[in-house]
Amino acid sequence: MRAAELAQQDCSIARPASLLGDRWTLVILRQAFNGIKRFEDFQETLGISRSLLSERLNRLVEAGVLRREPYKDSVRTRDRYRLTEMGLDLYPVLMALRDWGDRWLREGPRAEIRHRGCGGEPTLELRCSKCGEEIGARDAEAVPGPGLVVA
Repeated sequence: MRAAELAQQDCSIARPASLLGDRWTLVILRQAFNGIKRFEDFQETLGISRSLLSERLNRLVEAGVLRREPYKDSVRTRDRYRLTEMGLDLYPVLMALRDWGDRWLREGPRAEIRHRGCGGEPTLELRCSKCGEEIGARDAEAVPGPGLVVA
C-alpha cells in the first residue's frame, strides 16, 4: 500500500499516521512544543536539510497542525510557526511516545516533564468513562462507532 492510499483509508489511526508517521515530522513537533518557532532555529537544532524541513513544515501548515505567523527581522519579513489548537492536541500523543521510548528504548528519561503550577509529574492514563477503571489493550474492544459508514 502506498502512503497516499494510507491517507485515504477510513481509519482513525491510518489517517493521522499518514500525516505524522515519519521521524522528522515528530521531532519537528517536539521542537515546536519546546518553543522553537523560526525556520532557522528548527534547521539548526535538528540538522535537517532546508528542503526537507520546508516540505514537512508546509505539510503541517496545510493540515492545520501549525500556522504561519509573519514577523519582521532586521532585513525582511519571515514566518514563525505556531502550534494551532489541532497541534496542541497532539501533546498527549508525543508524551505517550516519549514515555514508551523511555521505558523500552532508553534507561530512563533524558528530561523530566513538570507541571509549572505545582512541580508534579504529568501522567497519561486511559480510563473507562463509565466506571473509571484504568484500561489497557487487553481490556478494550473495537465496536462500530457513529463515524462508521457501511456501504
